[in-house]
Amino acid sequence: MAVRQIRKSGDELLSKKCKMVKEITPAIISALEDMAETLHSVDGVGLAAPQVGILKRIAVIEFDENFYELINPEIIETEGEQTCKEACLSAPGYYGDVNRPLKLTVKATNRLGEEYSVTVEDYMASVFSHELDHLDGIMYTDKASNLQRIDQEQLEEYKKARKIAALEKTK
Repeated sequence: MAVRQIRKSGDELLSKKCKMVKEITPAIISALEDMAETLHSVDGVGLAAPQVGILKRIAVIEFDENFYELINPEIIETEGEQTCKEACLSAPGYYGDVNRPLKLTVKATNRLGEEYSVTVEDYMASVFSHELDHLDGIMYTDKASNLQRIDQEQLEEYKKARKIAALEKTK
């Protein structure tokens, strides 16, 4: 496993649509493991393959002891709408408001080739939607209103508040 460099806004790779994974190979497994390690190294919640230079439909998401490896994910159902303040590892120093589904169901494949679906709400719906947008070459900054600069301390406070609020809703 290795920590990979996270690509930043302006990198043309981030605006490209990712290709479907046709076969789960050792290279795909290695990419999943590297992405998980990279995500942990920056204390993130989600990471999509193009953010680390891989143009495959792969993402990893971790929150509240739930870890998701998503291969060829697709949103199969949405419900409601919410406006979320979002930030991104590929656009450090900024945040903005983005309209996202309030609830969504995603179908994906895991590293064992097993198809599964997961339904998420509120904060996690915005996280899943954000990461899946990356797979289509869309960054949240493409959708955000009132994009603003944020310093690292403000960002950490924001992330902490979002995580606490999301955890309270799961109780």
